[in-house]
Amino acid sequence: MNIKDTYDRVYFLGIGGIGMSALARWFRLLGWAVAGYDRTPSQLTAALAAEGIAIHYTDLAEKVQEIAGDRTTTLVVVTPALPPDHGEWNWLRTNGFTILKRSQVLGMLCNPGHTIAVAGTHGKTTVSTMAAVILSHRPQGCGAFLGGISRNFGSNLLLPSFPEAWIVTEADEYDRSFLQLTPEVAVITYMDPDHLDVYGNDEDFQASFLEFAGGIKPGGSLVVRRELASRFGATGGRKIYTYALTGEADFSTRELTLDPQSRCYSFRIVTPSGESPLMTMGYPGLHNVENGVAAAAAAFLAGASLEEIINGLEAYTGVARRFDIRYRSPHQIFIDDYAHHPRELHTFITSVRHMWPGKKITGIFQPHLYTRTRDFAEAFANSLDLLDTAVVIPIYPAREQPIAGVSPELILSKMTLTNKLKAEKEEIIPFLRKHPPEILVTMGAGDIELMADELIAFLTHEADR
Repeated sequence: MNIKDTYDRVYFLGIGGIGMSALARWFRLLGWAVAGYDRTPSQLTAALAAEGIAIHYTDLAEKVQEIAGDRTTTLVVVTPALPPDHGEWNWLRTNGFTILKRSQVLGMLCNPGHTIAVAGTHGKTTVSTMAAVILSHRPQGCGAFLGGISRNFGSNLLLPSFPEAWIVTEADEYDRSFLQLTPEVAVITYMDPDHLDVYGNDEDFQASFLEFAGGIKPGGSLVVRRELASRFGATGGRKIYTYALTGEADFSTRELTLDPQSRCYSFRIVTPSGESPLMTMGYPGLHNVENGVAAAAAAFLAGASLEEIINGLEAYTGVARRFDIRYRSPHQIFIDDYAHHPRELHTFITSVRHMWPGKKITGIFQPHLYTRTRDFAEAFANSLDLLDTAVVIPIYPAREQPIAGVSPELILSKMTLTNKLKAEKEEIIPFLRKHPPEILVTMGAGDIELMADELIAFLTHEADR
């Protein structure tokens, strides 16, 4: 199907999702009529509306006809998180509209050209954004569909300047979405089990990544974290490259040191064609150095020079909610992070410890999904035990219904940390007033981000007293 020759209007069901909104922006910027539905308003839907996209928040059922238009010229794009009994979706299906999943449309846009696809249960948003920043410093530029709002671009979308420019995209494993992509360069960061509500078991989850790697174009390349390399074989003329933070790998770092003033890391990038001059990344976090190595590998295989890689990594300014330092004073720091998997929590908290040794860390965690909380309660507990004080707020359900016996208490009961409690959102500020934090971190993939402005205002007020 050639979308551009068949349709001139796109209607999105679930337009406020980070992946859906990037597609909506793509079509809008290319001159299509774009509209959509989402369940709740957000900062992202407000931004889309300001860009000229009509959005509503009530399921209109059959009345969606007034917005959707003609089935012969309107393409409907749906998020896999949409409930099957959604009234608009049912009406559009019954009345013969062409309905495609977000992943199908992303594949149609990316697969004909030169594509880097970044997959993995952790780090894919940061790695894909870093790769896009590197390639954007080349004369050819690049395009990008990102899983977060890039500080460099002010968006989750970057339109390519030239038809032959590379496109960087995040390859999401949820709903097996990444199997719609056939990239020239693929990156796999981690394969820790997740989304077992979709896959059923770890074996099927792991198999999906092997299938994703098998979809790389003949002659293309796979970049994989060193510890995972033995799981993949070179087929179809594809080359396999490894990356690591340090040590033996095709891509790694050397002379890695932490600057005591900026709390950022300096290092050399090691590649198959040599190593770079000493550089300093302007963005903190030891795990982000490893992400930078993966991004450098992908960009290198897409043709970037060592100089372009250095320029891009030094210019990288981060992604919203990825080690996002929202407030800093002489006595307090507040960091917001999207971490919602046990390993992500462990990596994030450990990175904070490395950067500010000796400081006490107060963490507020919002579990995301009942199934994930059920499946990984003990692992969540082990990660949260790395904090000095842990506050767990109610589970963000997203697409799910409650599960009996699954609550914040399930995690708290498995923790060994003494300073731990369950709290409602409205109880957080009073708690912090009684227990002033040195380093405050918020973690989770739900709506915990909406607390950030209130927390910043509180910390600023307390500092001024």
